Amino acid sequence: MTDAQLGLTAVFNGCVYNYRELRDRLEGLGHRFFSRSDTEVVVKAYAEWGWECVESLIGMFAFAVVEHHTGRVVLGRDRLGIKPLYITQDSDRLRFASSLPALLAGEGVDTSLDPVALHQYLSWHGTVPAPRTVLKGVRKLPPATVRVVERDGTHRDHCYWQPSYTRHSEFGEDPVLWQEAVHDALRTAVRRRTVADVPVGVLLSGGLDSSLIVALLAEAGQEDIPTFAMGFESENGEDGDEFRYSDLIARRFSTDHHQLMIPSDRLPSALEAAIGAMSEPMVSHDAVAFHMLSEQVSKEVKVVLCGQGADEVFAGYHWYPRIASAARPNAERAYADAYFDRTHAELTTMLHPRLTADHDASLEFVRAHMAAPGATTALDATLRMDVHALMPDDPVKRVDNMTMAWGLEARVPFLDHELVELAAACPPQLKLAQGGKAVLKDIGRKILPLEVVDRPKGYFPVPAVRHMAEPVLARVRHALTAPEARRRGIFDQRLVHELLEAPNRHRTKRGANTLWQVASLEIWLQTHGIK
Repeated sequence: MTDAQLGLTAVFNGCVYNYRELRDRLEGLGHRFFSRSDTEVVVKAYAEWGWECVESLIGMFAFAVVEHHTGRVVLGRDRLGIKPLYITQDSDRLRFASSLPALLAGEGVDTSLDPVALHQYLSWHGTVPAPRTVLKGVRKLPPATVRVVERDGTHRDHCYWQPSYTRHSEFGEDPVLWQEAVHDALRTAVRRRTVADVPVGVLLSGGLDSSLIVALLAEAGQEDIPTFAMGFESENGEDGDEFRYSDLIARRFSTDHHQLMIPSDRLPSALEAAIGAMSEPMVSHDAVAFHMLSEQVSKEVKVVLCGQGADEVFAGYHWYPRIASAARPNAERAYADAYFDRTHAELTTMLHPRLTADHDASLEFVRAHMAAPGATTALDATLRMDVHALMPDDPVKRVDNMTMAWGLEARVPFLDHELVELAAACPPQLKLAQGGKAVLKDIGRKILPLEVVDRPKGYFPVPAVRHMAEPVLARVRHALTAPEARRRGIFDQRLVHELLEAPNRHRTKRGANTLWQVASLEIWLQTHGIK
């Protein structure tokens, strides 16, 4: 969008939930609007407040604004990194896009592998946090960051938001006050994300988080909420669906429920499509599930709410208590012991020497984050890093990539920045109790079936990928023995042979399949034409 009068051109991806209020405010300051879009609100807000306009935006967004008269380019990304922003820059030009493959299509990108990013990928189950990607020539603007790029290519970054993760709330340690405050903040978060001129649905797994979203929509008076649940055929004794729980919620709140069962013979083509939709390689086996679910959901609605982020924001994962028990100075070591897939020494034996980082790059990253001011306890430091550094490049990116591949907009109420600020100040024991997410469970006991609140924690299961069933294994074998894989030589060939000989034997410390981690990277590189 170009505003010739203001001398500004902007490109924008995302949604500003408070754009109507901002528009009224800007009109009061004398601005006149020629459209009804939130993009124009961003343009006018930049004209009024410069790069600091981001502090007034509530939502998920990535944008670029070009000042016609100076040639200055201003890039901005939302506080939690929900919307991506990839960058490649050389001495001649700056290019940016919402997906990494878009930059590759422009050619002239250094596609050699980044050893530090590769170290992170193999340490954190495929996660490579900003600013790196696995490719040396492509970087990401970090969340909550504005980059001001001058005409000569020099730039400066401004981090405009970061909760302190310290106790500064008037609620003290009173669980009832915290429960009420979080409940109110969740209501606001859900209400904000229903701003749309089309129906808004919910991806309903039947877990606590997505069930809370349905309950809050119903509480706000919405009827016949479109809800969607997906399941796969069982494999190797593992169930592939959780319909029992999603059906409970659908009946309780009389939703317009869609239950989607995916036959295993659809997996091969779906797997290829999902990898093609990935801006970066991902190892979480539920990426293909989200891709297939999004295909079906996009036929019914164009906007959905989902429960991503609740486990990081409210300490729901099983490894958090182990880390929380550590003394604050030992937090990084406790984190590595509980979370890393493998040690630096183990990782080094997997890789060709030319791609081996000469130091424990992943542990250094953790140490630097843990050492930052604030974050009173080991759990505070851990959640701060998970929420603000790692989460944007695993669950959040996964959902955004897979939904946007089908033109489906996924909104994440648990990543409302005001809710995240509140949770950051919440005492650790109110999050860790009851097996994690205690404050959310207490809210759930008032408005949800108890079977859903007290159920074992579930994941989005795709058993055929998790257990390397045929034909997934055939695709993996083909990729790792292809000529381009041999030329690239990322991994020690003896290791590759051992993995293919026993596809399900080799597991990470947390039980993930090592063969799938190795193969995911190579398949992604081949799919996106990287030599």
